[in-house]
Amino acid sequence: MLIISSMALIILTICVIVMSLASLLSKKSITDREKSSPFECGFDPSSSSRLPFSLRFFLIAVIFLIFDVEIALLLPLILILPVSNLLTWFSVGTFFLFILLWGLYHEWNQGALEWAE
Repeated sequence: MLIISSMALIILTICVIVMSLASLLSKKSITDREKSSPFECGFDPSSSSRLPFSLRFFLIAVIFLIFDVEIALLLPLILILPVSNLLTWFSVGTFFLFILLWGLYHEWNQGALEWAE
């Protein structure tokens, strides 16, 4: 019992020493006001937070996310190619791409992809 309690005391002492050294060594000696201020996507944190936001930028971001998810959904088709027949794989992939290209054509016709007017 004495050995276990002495080992626990030694382990506790080592942990406290290591934690104390880590907290002392990790402190920055010079605090920089610019580095400690929050930074959000290139906006100046000291200016007004009610800045106008471009709706066209939002639409382009949503279209990008849709096509990003499309790539994530098309990649498993390559993995199921050896276990499925080629006709099923080709028809599912073609149908999926057709739906996405039709959506892209619709966005193009509506003018969502044009930045300058």
